[in-house]
Amino acid sequence: MKIVRHIGSLAFVLGLFTAVFVGMPWYMIVSQDPLMPWWLRIAVFCLLGGVLVVLLTVALEQQTKRASGKVSVVAQPEKEVLLLNSTAVPGRDITEIIGLVQGHTVYAIWLGKDLSALVRLILGGELTEYTEMMGRARTTATNRLIAQAAEMGADAVINVRYMTTSVVGSAAELFAYGTAVKLSK
Repeated sequence: MKIVRHIGSLAFVLGLFTAVFVGMPWYMIVSQDPLMPWWLRIAVFCLLGGVLVVLLTVALEQQTKRASGKVSVVAQPEKEVLLLNSTAVPGRDITEIIGLVQGHTVYAIWLGKDLSALVRLILGGELTEYTEMMGRARTTATNRLIAQAAEMGADAVINVRYMTTSVVGSAAELFAYGTAVKLSK
């Protein structure tokens, strides 16, 4: 069922891009409509060309990241840092409070998955596309938090909290923060 949904969303995206990037320019070239002045036609071609260039460069960037294996934004630090959402570490004393550590990321899903989620929003059920997106965002933000704490020489991060914010459309920011501390041995 997931494959059929992906095929449907891909067909939607291809249809949309064909209509916008082929249909509109074709109509503007072939049409003898006197209501559309030459400068407006040039402006529309510049707009469509600019959007197409941005889309292609982002797609190429993502493809080269996948090919080089740099999909993981932050690798796990060598030093193990304990994460807790409490203010104390059971069985250990806090010897030094280092300070605030944080990690954040902004994630979005591609238009095809966004369409699937919209249909699921109408019909009901878990929005698995967004669940997966937020899971990846949480992992990335947490890894960045841990990396910053390890860089500061922390043994643990206490009082860890997560916050989300909608940025634009289906893009969401996930912010992780806490207090880096050193613990007794």
